[in-house]
Amino acid sequence: MSALLQLTNTETKLFFRDPMTWTFALAVPPLLLVVFGAIPSFREPNAELGGLRVIDLYAPILVAVGISILAVYSLPQQFAGYREKGILRRMRTTPVSPGSLLGAMLILFAVLSLTTVMIVLAVGRLAFAVELPGNVLAYVTAVGLTAVALLSTGLLIAALAPSGSSASAIGLVLFFPLAFFAGLWIPRESMSDVLRAISDYTPIGAGVQSLQDATAGNWPSLLHLAVLLGWSIIAGGTAARFFRWE
Repeated sequence: MSALLQLTNTETKLFFRDPMTWTFALAVPPLLLVVFGAIPSFREPNAELGGLRVIDLYAPILVAVGISILAVYSLPQQFAGYREKGILRRMRTTPVSPGSLLGAMLILFAVLSLTTVMIVLAVGRLAFAVELPGNVLAYVTAVGLTAVALLSTGLLIAALAPSGSSASAIGLVLFFPLAFFAGLWIPRESMSDVLRAISDYTPIGAGVQSLQDATAGNWPSLLHLAVLLGWSIIAGGTAARFFRWE
């Protein structure tokens, strides 16, 4: 446990040494929320949305988008880069196993994901009076399952990518369709039936809907919970099967 904590501390310091990495991961979601909130029509109740405001819909969307930036872009790039540089291979000759490094990085990115959630909720509430989650336990469950599903997807990228740069490229390419199906450009409520059905079976679409349900005070549907669990098991299992330490 001491080695795991020391590795987590070291990885945290390394992460924050690169301003571009942590700024992109932690600042983009709340900044986008401020940009969207600055649009007057987004702050007005919309009858087509059941009396909700567009900004109310974007808070859960940006929570999920923030987690996806960390999970499918930052995590694969960092871990695949360690393998490319031979760091994982050298660690296998020390008492600290590469698995400990993996655990440290997962702890770091889980904490960063939670930080993103808290920042977006705080900005939404203080700046635009966005309602806090009505069902806290359901919201925590939705955040946890969404983070696990997306982090598993990120580990799959890290397992398959031959280098840090290729992992970064794959993650960046994957981020844009994820952001689309999250509703960043077109909220899920405004999507066609076909697009919304596709979104329901993506980890981020299921995650956004689960967060929206929990914010409204309800439990996420069994479909969306099953999708999140499915992505976690399939992506995580495939990553474990094909992961290379060297």
